[in-house]
Amino acid sequence: MPPLRSVLVVAVALVLLELAAVVSQATADPTAQALLPQLVSRGKAPAAALLVRDEDGSRYASAGTGISRDDHFRAGSVTKTFVATVVLQLAAEHRLSLSDTVERHLPGLVRGAGNDGRALTLRSLLTHTSGLYDFTRDTHGTVPVTAVQAVRLALTHPPADRGRYSYSNTNYVLLGLVVAQVTGRSYAAEAERRVIAPLRLTGTSFPGSRTSLPAPHGRAYASDGSDVTDLDPRVAGAAGELVTTLADLDRFYAALLGGELLSPHWLREMLDTRTAHGSYGMGLFPAKLPCGVTVWGHNGRISGSYVRTAATVDGRHVLTFRVNTTSPADPDLEPDLLSAEFCPRYQ
Repeated sequence: MPPLRSVLVVAVALVLLELAAVVSQATADPTAQALLPQLVSRGKAPAAALLVRDEDGSRYASAGTGISRDDHFRAGSVTKTFVATVVLQLAAEHRLSLSDTVERHLPGLVRGAGNDGRALTLRSLLTHTSGLYDFTRDTHGTVPVTAVQAVRLALTHPPADRGRYSYSNTNYVLLGLVVAQVTGRSYAAEAERRVIAPLRLTGTSFPGSRTSLPAPHGRAYASDGSDVTDLDPRVAGAAGELVTTLADLDRFYAALLGGELLSPHWLREMLDTRTAHGSYGMGLFPAKLPCGVTVWGHNGRISGSYVRTAATVDGRHVLTFRVNTTSPADPDLEPDLLSAEFCPRYQ
């Protein structure tokens, strides 16, 4: 039998090793909340916030100053998920077909510089495979234009290869026009009636030309530090007009992926990335994390605001984070934060 002193030394050593492993594990696998301050330090954002929704409830965290849980903010291209949802609901009602040509609903509009609406389908708009030029490259996302002006601006440029994934805000501006043509109401009115009101997204709105944000809200800053809190949403229209809150985005994506807005058939269509060769579904895109988990959602970038929502495919676990500037300076922070939330080693 070994001496008592030797037994105690071994026992203490084992405890220390276990503690070291725990500390090492915590360092290797930080939580999303722990990483959030890096959006301020490495990401150069004035402030950042996140809200998680899962089976245990909700978790909020913030970093920096001048940001709060209930703030309204501009959500940029997250608007596309709302518009795609409306289009798919109309398809489910047989009021349009994804194989319809753009010409059928908007005759004569898409013509010029090699672009032809007779050869483009609504599916190609939804999946960003139309090849249409992104009008915001010319407006730099700061010049307000009408939907028709945006399309005509895009049509001064030749298309990219049709059938190849090429993200373009012009696609969703056209879808907004299609919704209006089919229903007799604007895409904003249809999204309000079909999505926002049923889900009680009380902090979400389509502001049209209103330049101010609803209260409460913080300040929004461009990459050069200038204050761009007041902004004409017509810089983006149906491709990026939305104003919302963290809680509303968590609720929306949980409901969408949970089957509250689309039938299983149409939700599968939305998640089908084959047309865009794995890059994009319809108003949603997948992100495969290092642990093998794939999350679904969208990001949104508009002057003074960047937001990202990601969720498990069943909608039961959702994370939305935002910064009050145009985008984080370090692009690696987003995948790191998503991995920290959806890939903890022990869960």
